[in-house]
This record gives sequence, structure tokens and C-alpha cells, in this order.
Amino acid sequence: MASSAGLRELQRDLENKANDLSKLQKDISKNHQIRKKYTIQLGENELVLKELDLLNEDANVYKLIGPVLVKQDMAEANANVKKRIEYISAELLL
Repeated sequence: MASSAGLRELQRDLENKANDLSKLQKDISKNHQIRKKYTIQLGENELVLKELDLLNEDANVYKLIGPVLVKQDMAEANANVKKRIEYISAELLL
């Protein structure tokens, strides 16, 4: 009888460890998706910064806010993109 109780205890322990492993796999998958999203956003923002650098200082720059394009100052656009790149880079380091 003691052997049967020991087997049940081992089975419960194994089930608990399997559940813990499943939770860890879900966390890893979630973190991977978040990192992937930030990496894509970083690439997009770096591309925008390169495009802004190609423009003349007097060029018109527009920012999409909802369904509307709003004219934006070139310096402000550059600053916003650089700030976004800093933020995303910091998030990727975590």
C-alpha cells in the first residue's frame, strides 16, 4: 500500500512540474512576441529617421493621427522619432 501512495505522490509531483513547465513556455512565448513587436517597431522608426534625414529643412512632414494627417515641424518630427527609438531600445534591453 505504501508503494501505491508513493506512486500517487510522484504522479502529483510530475503533474505539478508539467504545469509549471507549461506556464514557463507560455511566458517565453509571450515575451518572444513582445520582443518581436519591439524589434519591428525599432526597425520602422530607424527607417523613418533615415527618411527624415534625407529631407530638406523646409520639407513638409505630416503625422498620422487617427484618420487625419497633421502637419508637423521637421525638428519636432525628428525629436519624436529619436525619443521613440530611445524608448524602444530601452525596452529591448530589459
